Amino acid sequence: MDVDIWDVDKLELFIGFVIPGFVSMKTYELLVPSSNYESSKKLIDAIAYSCINYALLIWPIYEVETNQIRHTWPNAYIIFYVFVLLLAPVLWAISFVKLRNTEILQRTMPHPSPKPWDYVFGQRKEFWLIVTMKDGKKIGGKYGTSSFTSSAPAPEQIFLEEAWMLNNDDGFERPRSGGAGIMILQDIATIEFFNITYGDANVREETTR
Repeated sequence: MDVDIWDVDKLELFIGFVIPGFVSMKTYELLVPSSNYESSKKLIDAIAYSCINYALLIWPIYEVETNQIRHTWPNAYIIFYVFVLLLAPVLWAISFVKLRNTEILQRTMPHPSPKPWDYVFGQRKEFWLIVTMKDGKKIGGKYGTSSFTSSAPAPEQIFLEEAWMLNNDDGFERPRSGGAGIMILQDIATIEFFNITYGDANVREETTR
């Protein structure tokens, strides 16, 4: 027997019990890198999150339905369910991410970032970096506002906006002449981080003059 999803009743069920959960999941994925998993599991999760959404909003939904808002204030009724279906799921996802990053919940729950890579670079801080490759080669550079790193589930890759020559003591000697950055794609063994301070920035600028 074929199931026609475009049947009005089935379409309403799909919108009501899949869309809110799907919106929450996509919002969470935008905020926290996560691994891909099977579509069938995504559908089950979407339905579960939709049910949670309705459970959290059960009181206002009950008030709207029992007070005949649909007939007396149809525009307000539509706006309310746009909030229920699309906006509230976004707010739940954002709130959950913020709660998971609190010190109290981190004592009992794993951190939302799947890898240290995502946690460190997700803070959007600027660093001086020394990247050591698996073959022992070292690459120095500046990770600034124009730099970029991949996020899970993509493999770890990094673009440094400035590539620097290192001296024998692994100090930052000077930027590579004519360089416009460097992209490091694979075989990273370790990354050393050095804080950038205002004084450090002045020193680096002076070396380039």
